[in-house]
Amino acid sequence: MAPSGWLSRLTGVRPERAEPGAGGPAGVPDGVDALVVGGGIAGISAAVVLAERGVRVTVLEGRPGLGGRLDTRPERLADGTPQPVDHGFHAFFRQYYNWRSILRRIDPALRLLRPVAGYPVLHTGWPAEEFGRLPAAPPWSLLALVARSPSLRLRDLYRMDGRAALPLLAYHPVRSYAELDGTTAEELLDALRLPDRARAMLFEVFSHSFFNHEAELSAAELVASFHFYFLGNPEGLAFDAPDRDYESAIWRPLAGYLDRLGTRIHTGTPVTALRPDDAGWVAETDSGQRHRARYLVLAVDPPALTRLLAGSPELAATAPVLAGRVAGLGTGPPYAVARYWLGGDVAADRAVFSGVSRQPTLDSVTLYHRLEAEAGRWAERTGGSVLELHAYACPAGVPAPELAERMRAELVGLWPEVAGLPVRESRSRIERQAPAFRPGDHADRPGVLTDADGLYLAGDGIRTELPSALMERAALTGVLAANHILRREGAGTEPVRSIRRYGLLTRHRTDHD
Repeated sequence: MAPSGWLSRLTGVRPERAEPGAGGPAGVPDGVDALVVGGGIAGISAAVVLAERGVRVTVLEGRPGLGGRLDTRPERLADGTPQPVDHGFHAFFRQYYNWRSILRRIDPALRLLRPVAGYPVLHTGWPAEEFGRLPAAPPWSLLALVARSPSLRLRDLYRMDGRAALPLLAYHPVRSYAELDGTTAEELLDALRLPDRARAMLFEVFSHSFFNHEAELSAAELVASFHFYFLGNPEGLAFDAPDRDYESAIWRPLAGYLDRLGTRIHTGTPVTALRPDDAGWVAETDSGQRHRARYLVLAVDPPALTRLLAGSPELAATAPVLAGRVAGLGTGPPYAVARYWLGGDVAADRAVFSGVSRQPTLDSVTLYHRLEAEAGRWAERTGGSVLELHAYACPAGVPAPELAERMRAELVGLWPEVAGLPVRESRSRIERQAPAFRPGDHADRPGVLTDADGLYLAGDGIRTELPSALMERAALTGVLAANHILRREGAGTEPVRSIRRYGLLTRHRTDHD
């Protein structure tokens, strides 16, 4: 236990062993098997941990390849050049301990990741806000942000409502939800009485990155995310990203690793129904195949999970709590991703990744030719550039090419040189798979454990009391689901790491702090 007192409370921000692992034999008894429905981060994380302990794992993925919202699609340009196109840019933050642990199975030194320098937030009328070069650990990161920010002055802090700001510094995995889950993030930001510029550059761009609008996002979720990414995190806001496409860097190596462990992976195999039987669980696919196993991990996105429960009346009757909670599990608004191959490059000092504030559509821009190998080779050969534009929560009913052009036009207002770069090729798509975190949802959000014997959930929309979000929430819940199965079989479990569980000013102290 760290020394008590206000100083240690402020400075004792460090990772912790949320679950130490071990506690039993290294492997399970012979004959233990599990089905994992979903081949994204959550499903593959569960599969890795189970297969390493000797569980016979079958992974069923409906898409043509692994990855979920971290997948890669092959494209061929008009000149015949093959280009792998990722689903969208994802930041691999350094407090993603459990996801990085899974990745170390294929790359112990994590050479597949390279640092992404800087993290500017752009606005057409205000100076950029830079998040990537702050001290790593709070409270020094918070103090440095206030000292350096062009958007927030010391006098602005005096005008803020301190009582409204206190929840940001006092995150608690139970109390924060009890007190704030009925409030919207928009209402919480209104209560802070921040200057409009500081709100736009420091908070709104942050909340948009969770694929939800502030008016539809729980204030408790905003506080939890602020804690996870900034105030409870000893690693800072710096992040890394693969220097190759996700398929080459992550999914092909992980599939090979699982294959060597005896895991069977079936892609292009949508599961349409689930039902319990005497031996455990049966998963039926759209081709009429049936896969059986003692245990079942559902690691699919909210729309797919809702469809599966709706198409599985026997499961719904067996597990009414699960069925009710999944029925209330919301999906966030649509999001759009556009990839542009341009005839010329943007200015040399543009950051590889930039957030964007207060544009009608555009939320971020990534320079893929300065990040990813295949895009870089195309740019070097042609003298061009490869840009990805992302709208995290876009209007419904607008075609993807139109949204792409809106985003490109908005980028011109930020980077004028883009206007003179001809479009050689473009690809765009709209998806709607991210979980919603609406006010009031938390109490009934499904967790990893369910009332169906031997059935567990995993994914970035699944509830857990350990601070986490996005890719790390997916990996964490996958590992937790696997650990529940291993405990049932008397086997040792996978260690689980977490950032500090409580906020800097949270009064409740535990041995974990």
